[in-house]
Amino acid sequence: MGGITALEDVKVKLHKAIVEGDIEGAVESAKALVDADVDVLQIVSEVLAPAMKVVGEMYERGEYFIADLIASAEAFRQAFEDVLKPKLTSSRSGKGVVAVFGTVRGDIHELGKNIAKALFKAEGFEVIDLGVDVPPEKFAEAVEAYGAKVVGASALMTTTMVEQKKVVEELRRRGLRDKVVVVVGGAPVTEEWVKEVGADVCGDDAFKALKKVKELLGVV
Repeated sequence: MGGITALEDVKVKLHKAIVEGDIEGAVESAKALVDADVDVLQIVSEVLAPAMKVVGEMYERGEYFIADLIASAEAFRQAFEDVLKPKLTSSRSGKGVVAVFGTVRGDIHELGKNIAKALFKAEGFEVIDLGVDVPPEKFAEAVEAYGAKVVGASALMTTTMVEQKKVVEELRRRGLRDKVVVVVGGAPVTEEWVKEVGADVCGDDAFKALKKVKELLGVV
């Protein structure tokens, strides 16, 4: 039992390090979990993603500012990119499928988008990154230009989530909606919201979203 308790303590430390923007602590804790053979997907789903959700909520409540968000995002990025990502195994089942990702208009947070991008790339998808503050028209234009089969629209704040609905509406207006799998992602996104905006996949957890997208595309 001592080993399990120790690992739980490390998970708590990693969570705290991400929330507080402690890069060194985040990397150290992530390494400790990897060295103990804890599954990478589990670390991201149970620790990193929930930590960033807390950060997003604190930002919305006015307890955190842009500088705090950036610090937390950097702690997350280094723990994920430097420690966890190299341990990801890939089936390359998405080879040749184009996915377009962007953070919606009015939102400049790209952490969730970048995690999804890394995971989809690891599975062989060709990922087109539109960046942040992306208007609905740009998503639709990219689908037309690249023949994309997947669209990922990310939003960290409840105030920008409405833009995800506008992305779906723009795809529908151009006759593209039925040709793509639409993922709406971000900490505040729920299954109910996915239904409300007319999307296909809830992207609050990038790993589950990837699995669902592959199922819908038939590339499992």
